[in-house]
Parts: sequence; C-alpha cells; structure tokens
Amino acid sequence: MAIYQLAEFGFQPIEVMTFAEAGVKEREHLQHFLKQQVEVVSPDTLIIAAEFADWDESRRRIDLLGVDKEANLVVIELKRTEDGGHMELQTLRYAAMASAMTFADAVNAFDQYLQVSGEVGDARDSLLQFLEWETPDEQNFAQDVRIVLASAEFSKEVTTSVLWLNDHGLDIRCIRLTPHRDGDRILLDVQQVIPLPEAEEYQVKIRGKAQLERVSRTQSRDLTKFDVTIDGETDAHLSKRRAIFAVVKQLCRSGVNPEKIQEAIAWRGHMLRSVPGQVKSAKFHQLLAKQLIAEGNQPQTNRYFANDDELIYANGKTYALSKMWGRRTAEAIDLLLATFPKFSISYEARAEN
Repeated sequence: MAIYQLAEFGFQPIEVMTFAEAGVKEREHLQHFLKQQVEVVSPDTLIIAAEFADWDESRRRIDLLGVDKEANLVVIELKRTEDGGHMELQTLRYAAMASAMTFADAVNAFDQYLQVSGEVGDARDSLLQFLEWETPDEQNFAQDVRIVLASAEFSKEVTTSVLWLNDHGLDIRCIRLTPHRDGDRILLDVQQVIPLPEAEEYQVKIRGKAQLERVSRTQSRDLTKFDVTIDGETDAHLSKRRAIFAVVKQLCRSGVNPEKIQEAIAWRGHMLRSVPGQVKSAKFHQLLAKQLIAEGNQPQTNRYFANDDELIYANGKTYALSKMWGRRTAEAIDLLLATFPKFSISYEARAEN
C-alpha cells in the first residue's frame, strides 16, 4: 500500500524508494538505529548483543540478539534487499546455535555489548531487572527462541517458508521496512506482514495447542499481572513491582507513614530505603549508594523506584520502594489493604501463560 499526503486538491503519493537509493546501509544505519529503538520491530525486547558470534567453528553472526519479557531469546536479522534473500534459513541456523545459551552466557554477552557500546551499567543486574526476576532462573531462561526478520521486502519463497514454519511451532515475524522520500526527508513505513496483526492472536492460540508440552516447563514461572483500582480508576496489566508500588505510593499520598508500611510487611526487609531530607533523584541515588556500600552491599540503587516522580517524602526524609518482588507480592498487597482498610484501593490478580 502506498503512503499519501492529503493535499489541497486530493491525495498526493509519497515517493517509494530503495534503501540503496536512500544511502541507507544495513549495519551502519539500520542495525545502529534498531539497537537504540528495537521496539520498532520487536516490542518489549532488550538487546544484549550485536554481531553476535560466540560459538565454535562458525563465522556466522546474528545481527541483533535480544531477550523478551518472557525470557525468550530474540534473533533479529536485517536485510535492506528487495526480496529478503534466504534470511529465514539463515536465522534458523542462528536460532539453533543460540538456543543453548544460558543465563550466565547471556550476561557475558550483554556485558561485552555494554562495554563495546560505551554504556554504563551492570549487565547481570540490568537483565534481572528487565525480566523482573530477583535471582537468575536458569531452568526457565531461553526456553524458546523467537525470530524477527526485518527487510525491505520478502519473496514468496520466504513468506511461504515462514508460514509453514510458524504452523509447525516456531515464532517468526516478518517486518517490512519501506523507505519513502518526502522532500529532503526519508520516511520509513514499518509493517508486520507475518503474522498479520489482526490474525496474530488466533495464530498464537493455534500454535499453543501444538506446543502443550512446553507449558509444563513454564508452569513454575510466576507471570501474574495485576489490575489495581484506586478511587475508582484502574491501572491494568501491571507487573508485580508496579502493582505494589501503586499501592504503597497511594497509601503514602493518603497520609500513611512509610515506616508503618514497612512494619506491616516485616518479612520484607528493606522494602523501603530512606535518606535524610527532601532530595531529588540524582542526590537520592548518591546518598543511597553510600548507604549501601557502608552496609557491605553493592551500590545497586537502580533496584529502587527512585525517579523524581517515584520518590516519597515523609518524616523529613526521602523514601524509595524496592523493585525486587517475588511470588509473595499478592500477600504483601493483601497485608497492606488489611492493615490500612479505609482507603479506596483494590486489586485483581490475573495469571498469564
């Protein structure tokens, strides 16, 4: 489908062009941009490696390797060609080789990626935080490998192969990237062509029936989401950490002393951290880091809700709630609602597969 500008006298088509005509290169441009904004082709994905080739006796490299929120590996292959080449066969080899990756392997790859990219951060902690895990879960890491093919176009051979492979249990997505010229601007039309978005839910269900044996491997994972309702307004589909944060934040807004909240959940040590005075996020991180080091801990301040809009002020102090919550989240929320019953807060937990 063409893209049109709605002009004064009707529809004016935006010129379609090739990546070569636009001077766009695979690695220098497409790969570089998608490393920074992978959600364009694969939402809820953390990139842990680029040009990944950590295997013996092979020179093959994965353009981008990521991890999704369900702890699946995501192999992303890029092509600027007009037919996609033989990228579906290429990525099947990549997926097979990457499937043996452990959590520790992923941390090593991510650490190297951060160093090469010049980014600051602890690879292990960042990966745990993205997955919303308190500790590594090797048994449930990389149970599946998803494939994302991003290309200017896909030949009939590629699409036929992908459709057949998806019918037999794989998860492969084809994302078409079409450049357009609008004056001196280059616009990019991004369309998921397989599976079609409107049919994706149905296809996922069908694929799930053919993969019932995989369910048993993931039954131990807690994928619960929460709908939290405060004063009649509901925030839906919240993660564990976001649900408990919403409840605690509202209680504090309503005048509940943070120290009383900590007392109510006595079994969760250091669920709230505090520093003297009313400070902003940057200062809070600095003071908390010193506090953690003095206690003999790593200065992992990113384990707390400590952005400016997340900090809690009370008792002449600044508080931040821990992000590290496990299977007892619902129990913690129940305790808080039972201890402080007069506030209009409720929730509903939804188990997800």
